[in-house]
Amino acid sequence: MTLSRFDFPEGFIFGAATAAYQIEGASFGGCGPCHWDTFAATPGNVLRAETGAVACDHYHRWPADLDLAAGAHMDAWRFSTNWARVMPDGVTVNPEGLDFYDRLVDGMVERGLKPFLTLYHWDLPSALADHGGWSNRDTCHRFADYAEVVTRRIGDRMATIATINEPWCVAWLSHFIGAHAPGLRDIRAAARAMHHVLVAHGLAIERMRAIGATAPLGIVLNFDHATPASDAPGDLRAAAVQDAIFNRWFIEGITRQSYPAEVLEGLAPHLPSGWEADMPLIGQRLDWLGVNYYTRHIHADAPGTPWPATREIAGPLPKTQMGWEIYPEGLRGFLVRLARDHVGDLPIYITENGMANDDHVEDGAVEDPLREDFIFRHLAALQEAMAAGANVRGFFYWSLLDNYEWALGYERRFGLVHVDYASLKRTPKTSYHALARALARNR
Repeated sequence: MTLSRFDFPEGFIFGAATAAYQIEGASFGGCGPCHWDTFAATPGNVLRAETGAVACDHYHRWPADLDLAAGAHMDAWRFSTNWARVMPDGVTVNPEGLDFYDRLVDGMVERGLKPFLTLYHWDLPSALADHGGWSNRDTCHRFADYAEVVTRRIGDRMATIATINEPWCVAWLSHFIGAHAPGLRDIRAAARAMHHVLVAHGLAIERMRAIGATAPLGIVLNFDHATPASDAPGDLRAAAVQDAIFNRWFIEGITRQSYPAEVLEGLAPHLPSGWEADMPLIGQRLDWLGVNYYTRHIHADAPGTPWPATREIAGPLPKTQMGWEIYPEGLRGFLVRLARDHVGDLPIYITENGMANDDHVEDGAVEDPLREDFIFRHLAALQEAMAAGANVRGFFYWSLLDNYEWALGYERRFGLVHVDYASLKRTPKTSYHALARALARNR
């Protein structure tokens, strides 16, 4: 299956996504410590205790990296600013950090790449983590300050601005499951983070509009198809609870100014007092929505265990290096569901979709036909969703470069471009060349 840009509407945006901590390198440029540095320094948290100290050294190599995106005929570059680089203590501005992003954005514009900014992709300054991080409401106000600083400096050149990337990961994965920084397994901290991350989003949107931001403002949510292990009532309930936690909490908080009853059953006793008064702030108008989609999970009942009383079951479909099933149908389903139930005709961008693969350089090349197939199958699912009425305006592959994959260190490779972490040499994979051919501007 091969598609090209000419199979999509005129003006449809194609690009690749990146994140600051995963590619830039956090040990230079005046960057302060973030909670991922300390999480990685704690034994057992990150594979081989690897950190983002150097990562892909994008901080110094950004011109060549932007050239790779432009060379693949991409229209846009999705990136994030590192809060700890802009404000090393979470409060005080680091001019060197802002200067870096100024140069980076100018480089995008010079190459014809539209800048799609995400303000927060998980690099919480350690000074704010010291005071409770996302479990502390004050962090929401500090985030609005940070959003204002970044928007005043580079907002004039942004095609879009997103407040937060994947709040489920920021809150639930990191405070309840404990797999990401700060590595908590505490339902009270999780409940507060689940709410505060949306309060921070609302405050940042309010602040950016107040200072006259001209770029369309949105948020990036991740969605994961929840399949029941069987038709048994317990398994159906388990899938419904996980769907509510993962897929409904954030979008319904924003679009309905309410939280799903299935989640409040577990979290309501632990939410901040008076949380209901925040819902109008959370529910401010979006200009667009970012959708990250990778896979599905199968859920079964776990009787005798505390709420949510669910467990995951291995699925039968082919899997990526992450162990995630390849399930393009889930992308189509979510886009149709979002348009029908939540956002109507609101513009949607697929801000992340991609797969990890065990890639190796052989004879100077990287063959990754599985990734080529993955990309084009998901683009076909995207086409089907658009035909069914979803107002999708663009697609960003995750990621341009192999990079620091959080708790899995540098072992999982999502990139279109292979990175040798010893030499930092970039080698475009066959998937990069296939996508470049599909995006070429001649028929």
